[in-house]
Amino acid sequence: MKCTSKESQLDKITVGNIQTDQVRSFSYLGTIVDGNNTLEEEIRKRIIKGNKAFYANTALFKSNLMSRKSKLKLYWSVIRPVVVYGCKTWVLKESIIQRLSLFERQIPRKIFGPTKEDKCNWRIKTNIELDELIKHQNILNYVKAQKLSEFGHTNKMPETSIVKKIHKWKPFTGRPIGRPKSRWEDDVRNDLKKMKLIKLTEQVQDHLKWKGIVEKAKNLPEL
Repeated sequence: MKCTSKESQLDKITVGNIQTDQVRSFSYLGTIVDGNNTLEEEIRKRIIKGNKAFYANTALFKSNLMSRKSKLKLYWSVIRPVVVYGCKTWVLKESIIQRLSLFERQIPRKIFGPTKEDKCNWRIKTNIELDELIKHQNILNYVKAQKLSEFGHTNKMPETSIVKKIHKWKPFTGRPIGRPKSRWEDDVRNDLKKMKLIKLTEQVQDHLKWKGIVEKAKNLPEL
Protein backbone atom coordinates (compact mmCIF):
# COMPACT_ATOMS: atom_id res chain seq x y z
CA MET A 1 0.00 0.00 0.00
CA LYS A 2 1.23 3.47 -0.89
CA CYS A 3 0.37 6.29 1.52
CA THR A 4 -0.46 9.33 -0.60
CA SER A 5 -3.20 11.94 -0.94
CA LYS A 6 -3.10 11.64 -4.73
CA GLU A 7 -5.14 9.15 -6.70
CA SER A 8 -2.92 6.49 -8.26
CA GLN A 9 -3.34 3.25 -10.15
CA LEU A 10 -3.05 -0.01 -8.24
CA ASP A 11 0.16 -1.29 -9.81
CA LYS A 12 2.38 -4.11 -8.64
CA ILE A 13 4.91 -3.23 -5.94
CA THR A 14 8.38 -4.76 -6.21
CA VAL A 15 10.65 -5.09 -3.17
CA GLY A 16 13.90 -6.80 -4.11
CA ASN A 17 12.93 -9.94 -5.99
CA ILE A 18 9.43 -10.06 -4.49
CA GLN A 19 6.43 -8.66 -6.34
CA THR A 20 3.13 -8.11 -4.59
CA ASP A 21 -0.27 -6.52 -5.24
CA GLN A 22 -1.03 -2.96 -4.18
CA VAL A 23 -4.19 -2.16 -2.19
CA ARG A 24 -5.86 1.07 -1.08
CA SER A 25 -6.60 -0.23 2.44
CA PHE A 26 -6.28 -3.34 4.59
CA SER A 27 -7.28 -4.56 8.03
CA TYR A 28 -4.51 -4.91 10.62
CA LEU A 29 -5.31 -6.15 14.15
CA GLY A 30 -8.97 -5.29 13.61
CA THR A 31 -8.27 -1.74 12.42
CA ILE A 32 -8.50 -0.48 8.83
CA VAL A 33 -5.29 1.14 7.56
CA ASP A 34 -6.04 3.57 4.72
CA GLY A 35 -3.52 4.84 2.17
CA ASN A 36 -5.12 8.31 2.34
CA ASN A 37 -4.72 8.37 6.12
CA THR A 38 -8.46 8.86 6.69
CA LEU A 39 -10.69 7.45 9.42
CA GLU A 40 -14.10 7.58 7.74
CA GLU A 41 -14.20 3.91 6.69
CA GLU A 42 -12.87 2.74 10.06
CA ILE A 43 -15.50 4.78 11.94
CA ARG A 44 -18.27 3.50 9.67
CA LYS A 45 -17.35 -0.13 10.37
CA ARG A 46 -16.92 0.51 14.10
CA ILE A 47 -20.42 1.98 14.30
CA ILE A 48 -21.88 -0.96 12.35
CA LYS A 49 -20.28 -3.38 14.83
CA GLY A 50 -21.53 -1.26 17.72
CA ASN A 51 -25.09 -1.42 16.37
CA LYS A 52 -24.80 -5.20 16.04
CA ALA A 53 -23.64 -5.44 19.66
CA PHE A 54 -26.52 -3.22 20.77
CA TYR A 55 -29.22 -5.18 18.93
CA ALA A 56 -27.75 -8.45 20.21
CA ASN A 57 -28.53 -7.18 23.71
CA THR A 58 -31.88 -5.51 22.91
CA ALA A 59 -33.76 -7.84 25.26
CA LEU A 60 -31.68 -6.64 28.20
CA PHE A 61 -32.16 -2.96 27.34
CA LYS A 62 -35.94 -3.48 27.08
CA SER A 63 -36.17 -5.53 30.26
CA ASN A 64 -38.04 -4.01 33.19
CA LEU A 65 -36.02 -6.18 35.57
CA MET A 66 -32.83 -4.16 34.97
CA SER A 67 -32.36 -0.68 36.41
CA ARG A 68 -31.37 2.23 34.19
CA LYS A 69 -28.02 2.38 35.98
CA SER A 70 -27.33 -1.29 35.12
CA LYS A 71 -28.33 -0.73 31.49
CA LEU A 72 -25.97 2.23 31.27
CA LYS A 73 -23.13 0.14 32.70
CA LEU A 74 -23.97 -2.57 30.15
CA TYR A 75 -23.55 -0.03 27.36
CA TRP A 76 -20.28 1.31 28.77
CA SER A 77 -18.74 -2.14 29.31
CA VAL A 78 -20.07 -4.17 26.35
CA ILE A 79 -21.10 -1.91 23.46
CA ARG A 80 -18.97 1.21 23.67
CA PRO A 81 -15.63 -0.73 23.69
CA VAL A 82 -16.61 -2.25 20.33
CA VAL A 83 -17.00 1.23 18.80
CA VAL A 84 -13.93 2.91 20.32
CA TYR A 85 -11.45 0.08 19.66
CA GLY A 86 -8.14 1.70 18.65
CA CYS A 87 -9.42 5.22 19.46
CA LYS A 88 -6.12 6.29 21.03
CA THR A 89 -4.79 7.05 17.55
CA TRP A 90 -7.85 8.88 16.20
CA VAL A 91 -7.96 12.50 15.08
CA LEU A 92 -11.50 13.73 15.74
CA LYS A 93 -12.81 15.66 12.75
CA GLU A 94 -16.21 17.34 12.97
CA SER A 95 -17.82 14.71 10.73
CA ILE A 96 -16.49 11.91 12.97
CA ILE A 97 -17.68 13.71 16.11
CA GLN A 98 -21.20 13.97 14.69
CA ARG A 99 -21.34 10.29 13.68
CA LEU A 100 -20.12 9.06 17.06
CA SER A 101 -22.52 11.35 18.93
CA LEU A 102 -25.44 10.29 16.76
CA PHE A 103 -24.68 6.62 17.41
CA GLU A 104 -24.47 7.05 21.16
CA ARG A 105 -27.58 9.17 21.69
CA GLN A 106 -29.89 6.43 20.46
CA ILE A 107 -28.92 4.19 23.40
CA PRO A 108 -29.53 6.60 26.35
CA ARG A 109 -32.81 7.58 24.67
CA LYS A 110 -33.89 3.94 24.80
CA ILE A 111 -32.66 3.57 28.38
CA PHE A 112 -34.24 6.73 29.84
CA GLY A 113 -37.22 7.02 27.50
CA PRO A 114 -39.15 10.22 26.63
CA THR A 115 -39.98 13.10 28.97
CA LYS A 116 -43.56 13.63 30.12
CA GLU A 117 -44.52 17.30 29.93
CA ASP A 118 -48.13 16.94 31.07
CA LYS A 119 -50.84 14.29 31.26
CA CYS A 120 -51.11 13.83 27.49
CA ASN A 121 -47.87 15.08 25.95
CA TRP A 122 -44.50 13.37 25.78
CA ARG A 123 -41.34 14.59 24.09
CA ILE A 124 -37.94 13.19 23.15
CA LYS A 125 -35.18 14.19 25.54
CA THR A 126 -32.78 16.83 24.24
CA ASN A 127 -29.08 16.16 23.69
CA ILE A 128 -28.23 18.37 26.70
CA GLU A 129 -30.61 16.43 28.95
CA LEU A 130 -29.10 13.12 27.85
CA ASP A 131 -25.57 14.38 28.49
CA GLU A 132 -26.57 15.48 32.01
CA LEU A 133 -28.25 12.13 32.73
CA ILE A 134 -25.04 10.23 31.91
CA LYS A 135 -23.02 12.86 33.88
CA HIS A 136 -21.10 13.95 30.75
CA GLN A 137 -19.49 10.52 30.44
CA ASN A 138 -20.16 10.51 26.71
CA ILE A 139 -18.26 8.71 23.98
CA LEU A 140 -16.33 11.81 22.86
CA ASN A 141 -14.99 12.52 26.34
CA TYR A 142 -14.01 8.85 26.63
CA VAL A 143 -12.07 8.95 23.35
CA LYS A 144 -10.30 12.17 24.31
CA ALA A 145 -9.39 10.75 27.71
CA GLN A 146 -7.88 7.68 26.04
CA LYS A 147 -5.82 9.92 23.77
CA LEU A 148 -4.59 11.93 26.76
CA SER A 149 -3.57 8.68 28.42
CA GLU A 150 -1.56 7.65 25.35
CA PHE A 151 -0.03 11.14 25.12
CA GLY A 152 1.22 10.89 28.70
CA HIS A 153 2.49 7.35 28.18
CA THR A 154 4.44 8.37 25.06
CA ASN A 155 5.97 11.49 26.60
CA LYS A 156 7.19 9.56 29.67
CA MET A 157 9.21 7.21 27.47
CA PRO A 158 13.00 7.67 27.26
CA GLU A 159 14.34 9.58 24.25
CA THR A 160 16.07 6.42 23.02
CA SER A 161 12.83 4.41 22.67
CA ILE A 162 11.63 3.65 19.13
CA VAL A 163 8.11 4.88 19.89
CA LYS A 164 9.46 8.26 21.11
CA LYS A 165 11.69 8.61 18.05
CA ILE A 166 8.79 7.90 15.68
CA HIS A 167 6.56 10.31 17.60
CA LYS A 168 9.09 13.14 17.25
CA TRP A 169 10.15 12.28 13.70
CA LYS A 170 9.48 14.96 11.09
CA PRO A 171 9.24 14.26 7.34
CA PHE A 172 11.84 15.83 5.06
CA THR A 173 9.25 17.29 2.68
CA GLY A 174 6.84 20.13 3.40
CA ARG A 175 3.09 19.91 3.71
CA PRO A 176 1.01 20.15 0.51
CA ILE A 177 -0.67 23.40 -0.55
CA GLY A 178 -3.98 24.13 1.13
CA ARG A 179 -5.32 23.67 4.63
CA PRO A 180 -3.21 21.01 6.38
CA LYS A 181 -4.82 18.03 8.10
CA SER A 182 -4.96 18.11 11.88
CA ARG A 183 -2.23 16.01 13.44
CA TRP A 184 -2.81 13.70 16.37
CA GLU A 185 -0.67 15.73 18.75
CA ASP A 186 -2.37 18.99 17.69
CA ASP A 187 -5.72 17.40 18.51
CA VAL A 188 -4.52 16.33 21.97
CA ARG A 189 -2.97 19.71 22.76
CA ASN A 190 -6.22 21.46 21.82
CA ASP A 191 -7.98 19.33 24.44
CA LEU A 192 -5.31 20.24 26.99
CA LYS A 193 -5.90 23.95 26.28
CA LYS A 194 -9.62 23.48 26.91
CA MET A 195 -8.73 21.91 30.26
CA LYS A 196 -6.50 24.94 31.01
CA LEU A 197 -3.52 22.85 32.01
CA ILE A 198 -0.34 24.64 33.10
CA LYS A 199 3.18 23.17 33.46
CA LEU A 200 2.33 20.36 31.10
CA THR A 201 5.79 18.73 31.11
CA GLU A 202 5.87 18.37 34.90
CA GLN A 203 2.36 16.91 35.03
CA VAL A 204 3.10 14.38 32.28
CA GLN A 205 6.06 13.04 34.25
CA ASP A 206 3.97 12.65 37.43
CA HIS A 207 2.04 9.41 36.95
CA LEU A 208 -0.61 10.04 39.62
CA LYS A 209 -1.28 13.63 38.52
CA TRP A 210 -1.62 12.63 34.88
CA LYS A 211 -3.92 9.74 35.79
CA GLY A 212 -6.12 12.25 37.62
CA ILE A 213 -6.18 14.47 34.51
CA VAL A 214 -7.26 11.53 32.35
CA GLU A 215 -10.06 10.63 34.77
CA LYS A 216 -11.18 14.25 34.90
CA ALA A 217 -11.41 14.37 31.10
CA LYS A 218 -13.91 11.48 31.04
CA ASN A 219 -16.76 13.66 32.33
CA LEU A 220 -15.61 17.22 31.65
CA PRO A 221 -18.40 19.28 29.97
CA GLU A 222 -15.87 21.68 28.36
CA LEU A 223 -14.45 18.91 26.17
